[in-house]
Amino acid sequence: MIKEVQLGSNEFDIQLILYYLALLIVGWITIFSTSYNPTAEDFFNLGNAYTRQLIFMGSSFIIAILILLMKGQYYSYMAYPVYLFCLLLMILVIFIGTEINGAHAWIKIGNFSIQPTEFCKFGMALALAKFFSEGKTAQEKRNKWITAFGMIAVPVFIIMLQKDMGSALVFFSFIFLFYRIGLTGWVLVVGGTAAALFLFTLYTKEIYAFALVTAIFIVFWILNRKNRKKLVRNAVIYVVAIIFITAANWSYNSMLEPHQKERIDILLGKVNDPQGKGYNLNQSKIAIGSGGFFGKGYRNGTQTKLNFVPEQHTDFIFCGIGEEWGFVGSLVICALFVGLILRILKLSERQRDPFVKYYGYGIAGIIFFHFFINIGMTIGLLPIIGIPLPLISYGGSSLWAFTIMLFVFIKLDYR
Repeated sequence: MIKEVQLGSNEFDIQLILYYLALLIVGWITIFSTSYNPTAEDFFNLGNAYTRQLIFMGSSFIIAILILLMKGQYYSYMAYPVYLFCLLLMILVIFIGTEINGAHAWIKIGNFSIQPTEFCKFGMALALAKFFSEGKTAQEKRNKWITAFGMIAVPVFIIMLQKDMGSALVFFSFIFLFYRIGLTGWVLVVGGTAAALFLFTLYTKEIYAFALVTAIFIVFWILNRKNRKKLVRNAVIYVVAIIFITAANWSYNSMLEPHQKERIDILLGKVNDPQGKGYNLNQSKIAIGSGGFFGKGYRNGTQTKLNFVPEQHTDFIFCGIGEEWGFVGSLVICALFVGLILRILKLSERQRDPFVKYYGYGIAGIIFFHFFINIGMTIGLLPIIGIPLPLISYGGSSLWAFTIMLFVFIKLDYR
């Protein structure tokens, strides 16, 4: 079995390219199925989503070829400038951007729109890889996690000003890179506990959350009553938990947009309105469930063809896959993503250059986060936050950004 293409004395990894092409093809035929209009007079009319996606795909191939022709060392040299340029673009969006679906995150150029946030993920991956691969003084090593989290906090703050909470959350996918580099696993434990406490507070009431952490504190106080150091530590954790519970309710009521609060309420079961606030999620689950084991067949999906599912060729494109190809087809798509991510991780581990290794882990985390969140929100396991399924969902910015991410890694691995 041929796994790689020989070029000179080095090799491009053909497996990654095949995963890329497979997902791209699946995306286009699904977009064609879910957005096809039999009354359309011209297949190549720019009013058709599938026609525009073909243009995005063609331009993506050109971008990929240009990346493979460039010298690999340029990406390390340009890491910080690319990161700063992306930040400037995102700041520019705040002043001249266009609002789409509640997010002020797009720059409109004619009939097309560009979302700089998508490219900032690539810039962030480059910058963090450069930062962690550089030699550091003793003081810089002590402060490296503060600096790294600060580098992430800047674009997250800008994106929150654009009211695009979903894209802001994607930047926390770099925690997987941090963990690989040496961040203590307790950070993940604390983060998971905080998320669970946040949801519990919203699902019940503040008083019940206070009662829960107080009961846990009393149990640990009894167990550690003879150890003064642990008692002080437990007291500090208890105070922080009380403050966090109070902040959770405040942030939910003050910082989130009404539609974002509605999505969380629907996920937690606090609101049951399948014809109103819960319409998107309800139709999504109906479409996927109706596909059964083998699906209804290509272009035979009634939920998607009759436009019951909103955003069916963008954020909810997995509904079309589930309805037309069923459980088997959905499993194949998941296997393609898992294979892609595992291949990136495997190639990252074999790198001698730390910059390439860290960059690989960074983009693997981004792809995994998009894949996990997008499918999770369409089946009702996670709140709807509006992020695309990589290489499959319709959209030029997303496709170009993921093409750049992936082919820069292929080029770096080749080098």
